[in-house]
Amino acid sequence: MYIWRIVIYSLLVFYVLVVVATVFTVLHERRDPVRALSWIAVIVLLPFIGIGLFVFFGQDYRKRKIFNRKEIKDLKQFENLSYKQLREIDSFANPEVVSNREIITLLLNSNKSLLTTNNRLEVLDDGGETFSSLIDALKRAESFIHLEYYIFENDALGGRIAEILKDKARAGVEVRFIYDDVGSWNLKRSFIRSLREAGVQVHCFMPVVFPWLTSKINYRNHRKIAVIDGKVGYTGGLNIADRYLHGTKHGPWRDTHLKIEGTAVHMLQLTFLTDWYFATGIQLRDKEKYLAVQDGYSGDTAVQIATSGPDSDWATIMQAYFAAINKATDHIYISTPYFMPGESLLTALKVAALSGIDVRIMLPSRSDSKIVYWASRSYIAELLEARIKVYLYRKGFNHSKIMTIDNHFSSIGTANMDNRSFEDNFEVTAMIYDRQVTDRIERRFLSDLEGCTRLTRKRWATRSRTDIFKESVARLFSPLL
Repeated sequence: MYIWRIVIYSLLVFYVLVVVATVFTVLHERRDPVRALSWIAVIVLLPFIGIGLFVFFGQDYRKRKIFNRKEIKDLKQFENLSYKQLREIDSFANPEVVSNREIITLLLNSNKSLLTTNNRLEVLDDGGETFSSLIDALKRAESFIHLEYYIFENDALGGRIAEILKDKARAGVEVRFIYDDVGSWNLKRSFIRSLREAGVQVHCFMPVVFPWLTSKINYRNHRKIAVIDGKVGYTGGLNIADRYLHGTKHGPWRDTHLKIEGTAVHMLQLTFLTDWYFATGIQLRDKEKYLAVQDGYSGDTAVQIATSGPDSDWATIMQAYFAAINKATDHIYISTPYFMPGESLLTALKVAALSGIDVRIMLPSRSDSKIVYWASRSYIAELLEARIKVYLYRKGFNHSKIMTIDNHFSSIGTANMDNRSFEDNFEVTAMIYDRQVTDRIERRFLSDLEGCTRLTRKRWATRSRTDIFKESVARLFSPLL
């Protein structure tokens, strides 16, 4: 009995030392104070479980520089071009570029996101439009196809696209495909093997396999990118699965995707080539094939492709949103499926609304994630208090990730308005400086409002105490979700 007491006391002392060391690690990394305090609370208040959660999900790889885009030698030319654009930014005559000079400069400095001005964009409002366009472009491929998706499922839609990829590979088209191991967890080895046997080059992004589980599971590739022949590119909210086309138990799936023709396609391509290097260790060096500028474009839309994740020095997309919100003078429209923005963006939105700017935020009335659903709802009361107009979409599940400001700035991409998208995931978003495209997105946003219920402070105050309790608990974990 005496020996067992010594063992138990020794284990307790050891556990306390581990907790103290872990808390010291959190403090030493100089994280965002809210996230740091949240992790400390989890570690201290959830014995053993808290330590496990931190080990699996709490590592800060942006600060550790485990992923570094500078390893890609060909990026040097784009750095030089970004410096050139910074020197010449005042020479652009495009009025939308002039209006958004500060955002463009920010992205050039923080992300080397080149400004491209010869693009033609098509906004795709649902899975039907998106997959019809994508499949047609894939069938027309002559040189190469590059695909990168967080979720790819071997269902009817995924199977159809897979058959096109295999047919193209057999015909001599270079086909490369990156899928995220966590997002595409259900993909079977037989499916991957069939693609490879047909000549498709398939690689998993950061596979989650012991003993490397703790270093990879929390940093996922959430990007959705398709580049065909360097002529056309796609990005936005839609993955490859039947539910994005036919809907779920929550109803029709509402989403927004973007088709791009023009030099911005090469910025999407550069993102893919970088991720291909991370996934395979191989740098694709044929610039003439993969990054040569195509002739014959008549578009005049200005676009920057912004990326963020553990491979970037800054939370680039969040910073761009912050700068855009602070520039608003008339209105801000936002649609996001998950809303846990962090204090800086939350304050910027509240200040804008209290300053008389028309701020409207559209959230889904139902969600595919319970804890994220309740955490998002926990912000609604203070949004309403700041005179922000909050709408709950009821015609299905709205997964669109868009922002428009003052008719001359808009964004479509993969990033949700939450800490995971801003800090942890690999994301990509198109920043668009064009009145015509922005007007197109805003008209659809206002149309979607017809399928929403607008919340009021009085109505929101009548929700049940149980709901309030769920929101409060989920809010504690929001910096970690």
